[in-house]
Amino acid sequence: MKLKISFFITIVAILFMAKTDVQAQVKTKSDTDFNELSETFLKRIIDKKDTQDLQDILANTTISELANALNTNDKRLAFWLNIYNAYIQEILEKNPELYDDRGSFFKLEQIKIAGKMVSFAKIEHGIIRKSQWEYGLGYIRKWFPGKFERKLRVDKPIFNVHFALNCGAKDCPPVAIYEWERLRKQLNIGTKRLLEKTSEFNSETNVVKVTSLFSWFRGDFGGKSGIKKILMKNDIIPSTKGVDIEYTNYDWTLYLDNFIQL
Repeated sequence: MKLKISFFITIVAILFMAKTDVQAQVKTKSDTDFNELSETFLKRIIDKKDTQDLQDILANTTISELANALNTNDKRLAFWLNIYNAYIQEILEKNPELYDDRGSFFKLEQIKIAGKMVSFAKIEHGIIRKSQWEYGLGYIRKWFPGKFERKLRVDKPIFNVHFALNCGAKDCPPVAIYEWERLRKQLNIGTKRLLEKTSEFNSETNVVKVTSLFSWFRGDFGGKSGIKKILMKNDIIPSTKGVDIEYTNYDWTLYLDNFIQL
C-alpha cells in the first residue's frame, strides 16, 4: 500500500513539474520584446555577429503572439522596418547573386516569421504600407489580403517609411536602428537628410529634381501637391507654387553596410 501511495505521489510530482516547465516556457515565449529583438538583430549585423538564434525566435513565434506584442502602430512600424532592413543585409551578404534578378528576389518567400514564409514585397506593401497593391502607385489597395497580413500590418501607414526602407541598392535610404519610442523623430530626421542628399532645386527654372521614390509611391505622399508640401517642409523648395518636379534615375547597384545613426 505504501509503495502504491509513494508511486502515485511521484507521478503527481512529475506531472506538476512538467506543467510548470511548460507554463514557464510559454510565459518566456509570450513575453518576448519583439521590438528589442529587432533592434538587436540589426546591431548584430552591424557588428558582424551571428543572428540565427533571433531568426529562430521569429520563425517559431505565432501570429497572435507577435500581434499582441506589437500592440501600437509605432511598435509595428519600428519592428517591420528593422526586420526588413536586417534581412536585406543578412540574405544579400551571403547570396549577392540573388540581386541579379531583383524582381524575383523581392517576391521570393524566403523569410520565416510566425511559422510562415514571407517575401520582402509582402512586408513592404502588405504590412508596412497596409495592403497596398505593389503596382498601384499608392492609390489601389489589395482586395483580399491574407490572415498574416491582416493581423500584423500597421493600422496607419506613414510616408516617411519610404525614406527608411533599405532595399540593398546604392540609392536606397541608409539603414538605421528604429526604436518605437522615438520612431517619429527618427523618421523625420532621416527624411530630411535623405531629401537634402537626393534633391536639387533650380531657382531659375523653378524645377526640383527628386528621388524616384516619390514617383513610384506618389499616392502615399498625397500626389504631386503632397510631394511639394513635403519638399517645402524640409526646406528643399521655398514654395509649392509654380514648382515643377522631375524624377531622377535610381541607381540599383548593390550596396550593403550602409548604416546611419538617427
